[in-house]
Amino acid sequence: MCGIAGMVGCEAGAVVDPAAVQRMCHTIVHRGPDDDGFHSGDRFALGMRRLSIIDLATGQQPMSNEDRSVWVVLNGEIYNFQELRAELEGAGHRFATRSDTEVICHLYEEHGAQCVKKLRGMFAFAVYDERRRSLLLARDRMGEKPLHYAQVNGCLIFGSEIKELLAAAPQLNQVSPENLLYYFQVGYIPDPLTAFAGIHKLPPGCLLELVDGRVEIRRYWDLPAYGTHEPKSEEQALEEMEHHLAEAVRIQMVSDVPLGALLSGGVDSSIVVAMMARASARPVRTFTIGFGNQDFNETAFARAVAKQFSTEHHELLLDPDIGETLEKLTHILEEPFADSSILPTYFVSCLAREQVTVALAGDGGDELFAGYDRYAVNMRRQAFDHIPAGLGRMYHKHIYPQLPRKIRARKLAYNIALPSRERYLDGISFLSAHGRERSLFTEAFLSRTQNARPPLEMFRKYLDSAVASDPLSPLLYLDAKTYLPADILTKVDRMSMATSLEVRAPLLDPVFVEWATSLPPQWKLHGRTRKYLLKKLAERVGVPRHVLHRRKQGFSIPLVHWMRKEMKEEMLRMLLEPRTIQRGYFNPKEIRRLLDEHIRGQHDWSGQLWMLLMFELWHRNFLETRDGYKRLPIHSGPAWVRQRELSLKGPVASAGLAEGPTH
Repeated sequence: MCGIAGMVGCEAGAVVDPAAVQRMCHTIVHRGPDDDGFHSGDRFALGMRRLSIIDLATGQQPMSNEDRSVWVVLNGEIYNFQELRAELEGAGHRFATRSDTEVICHLYEEHGAQCVKKLRGMFAFAVYDERRRSLLLARDRMGEKPLHYAQVNGCLIFGSEIKELLAAAPQLNQVSPENLLYYFQVGYIPDPLTAFAGIHKLPPGCLLELVDGRVEIRRYWDLPAYGTHEPKSEEQALEEMEHHLAEAVRIQMVSDVPLGALLSGGVDSSIVVAMMARASARPVRTFTIGFGNQDFNETAFARAVAKQFSTEHHELLLDPDIGETLEKLTHILEEPFADSSILPTYFVSCLAREQVTVALAGDGGDELFAGYDRYAVNMRRQAFDHIPAGLGRMYHKHIYPQLPRKIRARKLAYNIALPSRERYLDGISFLSAHGRERSLFTEAFLSRTQNARPPLEMFRKYLDSAVASDPLSPLLYLDAKTYLPADILTKVDRMSMATSLEVRAPLLDPVFVEWATSLPPQWKLHGRTRKYLLKKLAERVGVPRHVLHRRKQGFSIPLVHWMRKEMKEEMLRMLLEPRTIQRGYFNPKEIRRLLDEHIRGQHDWSGQLWMLLMFELWHRNFLETRDGYKRLPIHSGPAWVRQRELSLKGPVASAGLAEGPTH
């Protein structure tokens, strides 16, 4: 696990500056605190920061082939590298290390850019071929590892994080108002866009080739057709799932450093822990955090799973200093990002990093097996498909704007009067400058973005691109292409890497993903049961039933309560300060209305207010404090008050620990 950086000349006379690549790597020490490495040649320079996981003694990067004509830097893990190494040695290649990175060098010699199709893992890598003077960039299939690039001054520069590119080319800091529309719409900026006009993300499942000064981006993998494989019985489906998931867990447990699991107490992380316990000769180390508010505390469920599988369980109940923590984390977040679960993700990563360097997690289960409630809601609301389109348009245009805001069914009626797929897009939207929430924005901002492509057009194209014949699968495809990589996996990567912890997701193993995608929708959403087959397998491998069959909570925080109590004064001050208003994005009258209605308990606007708060913090702590990362010490620890910490070896057997958390 590392962070990578590089610069390659695209035009004759372009100047490649190795010192700039060193500056780039200096910004990402948190991604790789153990080591760094650099190599430069004619018209190229590569760099990396290393978090040592595999081949601790000889795994330094950049790595080359035998004659030093091919150079590679890798961020991530190649889980099938031992199998590939055996094949390559059989073909005559000689290896100097035991590293998975070196496999890519020789695999590229054999297959060129197509080598990426043979890799099973999470990765973002660069290969520079000195003979061809060509660059290959590639990103893993689901987007677990990030990769950004830009063209400036006749060079292509790339890196794991945006701050690297800004360190090499500060002129790239021009914010794109058009791309910010995506943040306001859905709370994140989807690939290939970023908040900056000249910086792009390489999308998951894609590669970039730079040959003879020309850049070509193409897709090497996509989710297969949905619903093409119908198991003969539920037993057969469970046997296939168990086989594929057990293999994914087994290959992702390969590590030369201590390894554990992030255990939230939900279905996905619980089944991963169950599979790890089966594959491990010693107790699995598990890590859980919780909050004092019982409505947002899943530690009892996590503890039940830990007891069932005799893990070495570490649990922390905390009261975080929200203001101080957000101050720190928004130095790290390079784009505005509205998912409040960055907080528990960061806290549990800090806890795990005290004991291990690698942790497995349950990310991906919701997008593969229809785990979010919004899927079931959308399917139920198909009953409203008979509403005439003209009647719906009349409601949206003439009736909805006239209804008092306090009427609770106002927004529900707006949603059900939409066509089926538009209902789903409306349900995942927050603040639309092109829709019903435009009153929040200033006329100046609306004017600047009036010719921009509406954000939901991209989402509609994904819905149209899904190879599926049922109404559920296009929704899963959309979220797998947008929400999963740009929100969930971005959150996990940034928060875990802030603590120098590597997180792996067995449910996103490409073999397992392709198998899960091929299943018909009834194995995923069965009546009102979400994750139907995944829960059946969890029961089969011993996850307690009361953990599985309960209301889904997600990795959430008591945001609505914090914004009415602990965060109230700070939020009021920050969102209404002249400094905030003068940026020219938001109408202060509308901000005051949201704040007033939320604090009075008239409406829960916590999601929208959090979005505005994170946007302002991004402006202050990233845009305005360009050297903020220099003041962020590695392993500095989270800002929290430890209410209670448990560190339990073996089964959680104490009667006192079987009760709810103490305060």
